[in-house]
Amino acid sequence: SAKDMKHRLGFLLQKSDSCDYSSSQGKKEKLSSSQRVSQEEVRKWADSLENLIHHDRGLAAFRAFLKSEYSEENIEFWVSCEDYKKTKSPAKLSPKARKIFDEFISVQATKEVNLDSCTREKTSHNMLEPTLSCFDEAQRKIFTLMEKDSYRRFLKSPYYLDLVSPPGAGCRPENCKRSHAHTLDCNSNIISQCA
Repeated sequence: SAKDMKHRLGFLLQKSDSCDYSSSQGKKEKLSSSQRVSQEEVRKWADSLENLIHHDRGLAAFRAFLKSEYSEENIEFWVSCEDYKKTKSPAKLSPKARKIFDEFISVQATKEVNLDSCTREKTSHNMLEPTLSCFDEAQRKIFTLMEKDSYRRFLKSPYYLDLVSPPGAGCRPENCKRSHAHTLDCNSNIISQCA
């Protein structure tokens, strides 16, 4: 029954065995044991991209995953926009806005994000008189893009599964994390390397 499965999952999450996945060791930024995040917190990351990127460790794991897919410009743009919105001095708005625009949105941008021409044009127009909300639409589009695409892949990747899997629990259906909108697949290649 669902109640039994929930009880078993809770019990397994409390286990303190360790399990090291050698295939992903070099590929991701490992968290030291003192930096570990609670299983409850990690499970919340599967509820929404918002939960994930508003948590320091979640953001770091997602950024490492995007880096492995060569698409970290999306999260870097999102973070830059969040930082920009905290700008207190009106004198700093214009130079900060120009830097973000040149780095992520302009045609020659070094880390160009994937925006439709309409949003790009509107954001370019916003550069004439930058305000704290001048990147809002572009930021929203990139957030939606990440949410529909890379976030779903992240939830099935070792970057997330290594954190959410109860250490040493193996890959049995009752141990796999499930949430309302997402079902996380067990990665048998990684699990089979678990010592």
